Amino acid sequence: MVEAFVRLLCPECGKDWEAQPTALPGHRENFTCSACGATRRLAEFMRTEHDLETVKQFE
Repeated sequence: MVEAFVRLLCPECGKDWEAQPTALPGHRENFTCSACGATRRLAEFMRTEHDLETVKQFE
């Protein structure tokens, strides 16, 4: 089985990282950047539309 991952990018501080979609909240739920503490909907942290679609598949 291939593990899925999504790429995230903080719109506030620019930190970028990868995470498994199963370890993230729903795309409409709040998510907080571990680097700067910015809180927004998870969808706003998705780097690309493909990353957002991947997260939606695992909800």
